[in-house]
Amino acid sequence: MSDLRELYQEVILDHYKKPRNFHTLPDANRKLEGYNPLCGDKITVYLKVEDGVVKDISFQGSGCAISTASASMMTDSLKGKTVDQAETIFCGFHELVTGKNPQAAADLGKLAVFTGVREFPVRVKCATLAWHTFHAALEGEEKPVSTE
Repeated sequence: MSDLRELYQEVILDHYKKPRNFHTLPDANRKLEGYNPLCGDKITVYLKVEDGVVKDISFQGSGCAISTASASMMTDSLKGKTVDQAETIFCGFHELVTGKNPQAAADLGKLAVFTGVREFPVRVKCATLAWHTFHAALEGEEKPVSTE
């Protein structure tokens, strides 16, 4: 079990140090900011949604390792998915990190590295900030997302 935990930590640190899709998206048709006042995480999620598909997604901001890694892995996971698939992944991720459905890890692939977050309730907000910001942007919200 400790080997698995070490692997998870390595994946999270890799995405923190070298976040994927960390840039603005000039042709985004949806954009939203998110903020976690507890940890100080700030993020902007950019989406290009066309014909019911997340054609492109990126983010910018600053935050802790969990927040940044989660945003990085989220963009990798959702790019190219239909809106319905993205919603399913969003719900599965949320259930995983909140502990509502630990079995969700089986369906989430690499996102399963966040399984241990549920053991640290204060970190759940860090892991879910980008996801809630994405979800609100997808729904067309314009008001910034806050974890409070």
